Amino acid sequence: MRQALAEAGLAAASGDVPVGAVVVGPDGTSVLATAHNERELTGDPTAHAEVLAIRRAAQALGGWRLTGCTLVVTLEPCTLCAGAAVHSRLDRVVYGARDEKAGAAGSLWDLIRDRRLNHRPEVIGGVLADACAEPLTRFFRDTDFRPQPPMG
Repeated sequence: MRQALAEAGLAAASGDVPVGAVVVGPDGTSVLATAHNERELTGDPTAHAEVLAIRRAAQALGGWRLTGCTLVVTLEPCTLCAGAAVHSRLDRVVYGARDEKAGAAGSLWDLIRDRRLNHRPEVIGGVLADACAEPLTRFFRDTDFRPQPPMG
């Protein structure tokens, strides 16, 4: 989680919401990929930390199935990221701060553990929750964060 927090700091430095993610390999120790939010940086609405980390981990493994892997993220995944976790066949999702407004791993929705889906990763929430929530609170308190107009 501390590595994901370091990634979150990189997101804030580029004007993005400070969320960081890490994908740990099946051995439980090797880091396959790291990422942070890049939506503002790239203008890509899908450039969430989790999606980028999952893409990079799949590239590192040479395939889309991340069986045995763990996604560690500083903020509870939204529906986009929860769906990516399910579809990539991650074994578990570990998150820090709950997201009462958009969380899809138990707060607002529980997409990841929906019994109607063909794969349900284990979910572990609240890991270093206060440390993960603090950069988000600071970002939204100190930043005049408004979505940018469409590019083009």
